[in-house]
Amino acid sequence: MFTGIVEEIGEVTAVEQLTNAARLRVRGPLVTGDAGHGDSIAVSGVCLTVVEVAGGEFTVDVVNETLQRSSLAKVAVGDRVNLERATPAGGRLGGHIMQGHVDGTGVFLGRDENGVTTFALPSHLSRYVVEKGSIAVDGVSLTVAAITGEQFAVALIPTTLEVTTLGRREPGDLVNLEVDVVAKYVEKLAEAHIRDQVHNRDGGTEERS
Repeated sequence: MFTGIVEEIGEVTAVEQLTNAARLRVRGPLVTGDAGHGDSIAVSGVCLTVVEVAGGEFTVDVVNETLQRSSLAKVAVGDRVNLERATPAGGRLGGHIMQGHVDGTGVFLGRDENGVTTFALPSHLSRYVVEKGSIAVDGVSLTVAAITGEQFAVALIPTTLEVTTLGRREPGDLVNLEVDVVAKYVEKLAEAHIRDQVHNRDGGTEERS
């Protein structure tokens, strides 16, 4: 579990293409300070399992499912990535509850002089995004300032622009998106109730044991 408070900006130092997967090596002196084999580190919002740690760098394997859903499919040596270690039990929840399970990619559209930053998001995710709700962009916990159709805006403070990769984004760049998991659970739990209501309204009968 993560909270979307980026601990440091790391650098991809190696990319190895495997069969239906990729192996990445990332430099992150802070997050590797207490990391070991099997630990979880979020790389630009993607929860990955540490395979090896050496010299301030860690290695992770990225499976095909993750490559298809995230921007890591296009990552290259020298790219900067946001890094966050898994939150310990009893740790501070500085952002919001995040799983590191990316739902899809969005597109950075632009930022105005006040730091208001706009992104495009896939249509199938727009229903989970609400004004003043939470969303993770490249692993950064953000509050939605506005949503219009398939675009949403967030207000980024100078600190966020400085200590995360969001300050380096250019129009057209892909970003990883993770919507609020609570919204997805509510939708799933409500589906059966809504279906029953429609069935009963249309004259169906409900069998009870």
